[in-house]
Amino acid sequence: MGGLNDSMVTEIVLLALSCSQEKKLFLILICLLLYLGVLLGNLFILFLVIFDSHLHSPMYFLLANLSLIDVGLSSTTVPKIIKDLLNEYKVISFQGCMAQICFIHIIGGVEMVLLIAMAFDRCTAICKPLHYLKIMNPKTCISFVVAGWVTGVIHAMSQFLFVIKLPFCGPNKVDSFYCDFPKIIKLACTDAAKFEFIVTANSGFMSMVTFFLLILSYSFILITVWKHSSGELSKAFATLSAHITVVFLFFTPCMFLYVWPSPPPSIDKNLFIVDFAITPVLNPAIYTLRNKDIKVAIKRLCKKISFSRLC
Repeated sequence: MGGLNDSMVTEIVLLALSCSQEKKLFLILICLLLYLGVLLGNLFILFLVIFDSHLHSPMYFLLANLSLIDVGLSSTTVPKIIKDLLNEYKVISFQGCMAQICFIHIIGGVEMVLLIAMAFDRCTAICKPLHYLKIMNPKTCISFVVAGWVTGVIHAMSQFLFVIKLPFCGPNKVDSFYCDFPKIIKLACTDAAKFEFIVTANSGFMSMVTFFLLILSYSFILITVWKHSSGELSKAFATLSAHITVVFLFFTPCMFLYVWPSPPPSIDKNLFIVDFAITPVLNPAIYTLRNKDIKVAIKRLCKKISFSRLC
């Protein structure tokens, strides 16, 4: 076991990947298309923000970091799923399982902080426009990103250090596409009720509190705009709708998975697809469809490409 603990289990069998040949081919195709969409969409936004000087602002700095995190979140699970679907044996080593869990929770923690930072950014831009650049200076933006990584590591390690000490001596089958704390705890050869409570209290509480804080923040922004000028409310809502949509897409599966630690396998599998594939692939589209700055940046990029071809 490489010294992780004294368990007998050396690998975890992922039962959700065992299916008929037709379903297997369908899943491979869907996973490939979604993962390709995640890579192309998010890396394109990252490329635009880095190389277009007009997008060198706090909001787009945070958006670029969110795109990078979305790529990382999908990469922790989707490539492994595609590989396992192509292989006969659907297993992951115990060490690999623990590593996957840690990366999922570290990246998930970073994303939560980034979403809070983006809400704070919009709140400052709309409620205190004259002080926006002073408040959202480069130091503040970098502090948000660093705080995200610190939060993610603490969030993951605070659960990992409990789970890794559990004895895993027999059962090694999980009806899921991937490893996660609630599923692995059930395999322990001990009464894991208190450890399930720790995971629920940690991940579940963190998800719920962050979600309600974000909803309250966006509600506060809309109420503030309505009080100052009711005519601007529709414009503000159009601006914030992308952010609110992403918040619901990201947090709904998290709250189901961690507040309700034993959802039926069918719900668990569907929520996995939403959280690790659909949300990351939709984020670039959600943030660009109504974003004039991004649209203008794409046009500038197209003009540069056309000009370089002519030259």
